[in-house]
Amino acid sequence: MQDESIFDELNEECGVFGIVGHPTAAALTYYGLHALQHRGQESAGIVSTNGDRFHIHRDMGLVTEVFSTETIERCKGTVAIGHVRYSTTGASELANVQPLVFTFARGEIAIATNGNLVNGDRLRAELEAEGAIFQSTTDTEVIAHLIARSREETIECAVKEALNRLVGAYALLILTNEQLLVCQDPHSLRPLSMGMVEGAYVFSSETCAFDITGAEYIREIEPGEMVILDDRGIRSERFAPPAPRSLCSFEYIYFARPDSDIGGINVHSARKRMGVQMALEAPVEADVVTGVPDSSISAAIGFAEATGISYELGLIKNRYVGRTFIQPSQMMRERGVKMKLSAVRKVVEGKRVVMVDDSIVRGTTSRRIVQLIRDAGATEVHVRISSPPVKNPCFYGIDTADREQLIAATHSLEEIRRAIGADSLAFLSPEGMLRGIGRESQEKNCGHCLACFNGDYPTVIEQELVGEGQR
Repeated sequence: MQDESIFDELNEECGVFGIVGHPTAAALTYYGLHALQHRGQESAGIVSTNGDRFHIHRDMGLVTEVFSTETIERCKGTVAIGHVRYSTTGASELANVQPLVFTFARGEIAIATNGNLVNGDRLRAELEAEGAIFQSTTDTEVIAHLIARSREETIECAVKEALNRLVGAYALLILTNEQLLVCQDPHSLRPLSMGMVEGAYVFSSETCAFDITGAEYIREIEPGEMVILDDRGIRSERFAPPAPRSLCSFEYIYFARPDSDIGGINVHSARKRMGVQMALEAPVEADVVTGVPDSSISAAIGFAEATGISYELGLIKNRYVGRTFIQPSQMMRERGVKMKLSAVRKVVEGKRVVMVDDSIVRGTTSRRIVQLIRDAGATEVHVRISSPPVKNPCFYGIDTADREQLIAATHSLEEIRRAIGADSLAFLSPEGMLRGIGRESQEKNCGHCLACFNGDYPTVIEQELVGEGQR
């Protein structure tokens, strides 16, 4: 997806990776973060421990910019956690680079999280009223303060007490010099999996990081589960009863890498099936199908195969430009399409083109891409979106626009079509999306969160957030 398709405004994008019991823990964490780079390009960090003290390296930039052979070698120890970040809460600055590290009565603690707290602002205000001083503007520091203030005797009990005050989405890695705690929110809104490599346990936001580190997938972390790893081994406890699973649908639609598996389902295969469903729901007479690189290519292939229309690379991505939606700069967004995409004239010239994309938020990027294809000589441009219309803000770690900026919330299908300049436009239905993903679950919505499509949020939403989202 491009600068102003869904994640121009709906930016989630953080990734966590952790490993316990490996002599080169920091190096494997580096490779894991490199595999998760698509989830956040603003900053990266690793904290490792040899059981005595933390070794920390964090900075702004890409993984390959932040770390060198020397910095990795300085991160000694057999246990490490890492993080790549896009700022959803908190500014894009060094103070907010994770893992965040704190020293309190129990010793050192480092926290890396993917997600967002619905009640984070309220908890922060309560803590500040009680005298807490914050060094960053992230929700992660709120969690640290809650842990530090607990009177429970053990760190795991203090973490459980803290987590039971949280509402929202969080996949957490919490490191001390004695333990690694791996926690998943009761709804499993964010993915988090466990694997093993050379006798060491690894944890990652996506399984693609297991491939690069040579780890074998074991299972997903369950809703409301805390996995504890220390000198006693590995054990699993519940800090909360599991709520109905509500995995973010956009993990399958956009966030995750195509070579990742979520819930035992390959992401590329799911996207391809969504393209097939799109072809069944909204076929069109055309000469060529093209996907908007990269996340829409799988769906475009599925659409082409189902319709019998030839799939071609009608749009080419400039590989030396980052994913501009992760750069929170309006200038980058405005210029992002021309920087990132080119239409292949010999493919689209004189042709009726089906342009498959994964989503639309404000419509400005879609309009620019449609114009790119027309300028290259296409006679018709038909837009097919392999997800339902985004009509509602997200409060779970996706940096959402005000509702009035979501074009599908304020415009009819025909009005959107005219706004983006397409000859025809269709979105995939929620039913078709779930059928395409193929999760065989008896839970509501097959275990997915559909709030951005239908407004049915899996948790209670703070009233002030609802007001902000409705602006």
